[in-house]
Amino acid sequence: MKIAITSDSTLDLSKELLEKYDITVLPLNLLLGDDEYKDGDISNEEIFNFVDKTGVLPKTSAANEADFEEFFSEVLKKYDRIIHFDISSEMSTTYASAVKASRSFDGKVEVIDSKTLSTGIALLAIYARNLTKTEKNIKVIADKVRARVDKVQVSFVVDRLDYLHKGGRCSSVALLGANILKIRPQIIVKDGKMGSYKKYRGAMPSVVTKYCKDVLDEFHNPDKSIIFITCSSDSPELYKAAHDVVDSYGFENVYETKAGCIVSSHCGPSTIGILYINDAE
Repeated sequence: MKIAITSDSTLDLSKELLEKYDITVLPLNLLLGDDEYKDGDISNEEIFNFVDKTGVLPKTSAANEADFEEFFSEVLKKYDRIIHFDISSEMSTTYASAVKASRSFDGKVEVIDSKTLSTGIALLAIYARNLTKTEKNIKVIADKVRARVDKVQVSFVVDRLDYLHKGGRCSSVALLGANILKIRPQIIVKDGKMGSYKKYRGAMPSVVTKYCKDVLDEFHNPDKSIIFITCSSDSPELYKAAHDVVDSYGFENVYETKAGCIVSSHCGPSTIGILYINDAE
C-alpha cells in the first residue's frame, strides 16, 4: 500500500523538505491586481513591492471542488491512498472543497482540517508521513493525526501592522498607536483562528529573542523531534535571533523555512514565528 501525503500550498515547506518527506502540494492562487499567480510562482518580495506601490493587498482564492478532483486523480495514478491536509477551515473554504471532492474516490482519500496554517500544517503532515512507515490504514493514521491538532503551537510576531490593518484585522487607531510606540504584536493560532496575544516593543531582533523565550517558556512541553523557524522575508538577522534561543532547547531538527506567498500576503514582511507540537510526555 503506497500512501500519499498531500496538502494545499499553505504548509510553506521548501522543495527540499517536500522531497525529503514525500509530500505533494496543490498550489493555491493569488491575485495581484488583474494578474493571477500560483503560490510559489511569484516571490514574497514582489508581493511586498506591489503592496508598497499600490496600497492594496493581494487577493487569495481557495481551491474549489473541481481543482481537488483533478489533483486527487493525478496523485492516485502513483499512490493507492491519500491523506490530505488543508489550512484551517476557519480561515478558508479550501478544506470544505477538499472534503466534497474526496467523496468521489471511494474512501481512498482522507482529508484533515489542520486548524492551523503555514509550517504548523507541515508538522502534522510530517507526522502522518512517519506513521505511514508502519501503518497502512489511512483512517487510523488520520485519527492519530487529529488527536494532535490542538497541540500544534503556532504563533508569529509581526513587524508591520499595515497588512493586518488593510485586511481588516487592526483598527486605524491601533495602527497609529502601534507605529508611534513601535509595537510588534504576537499573533497566535487557537481553535483554528488567528488572534492577538502579547505585544512587544523595540527593534525586531530583540523582539524575536524575547518572543521565542516567552513561547518556549509558556508552551514548555515540546515534541523535540522538529521545530520550524518560519519567516516571510529573507532576514538572516531575524533567523539568527530565533536560532540563538531555539538551538539551546535540544530540538533534533531545527528547520529554517520561508513562508509562502499566501501566508505572507496577509502578514507582511519580516513576520517570523517558531512552530512545534507541544505534547511531549
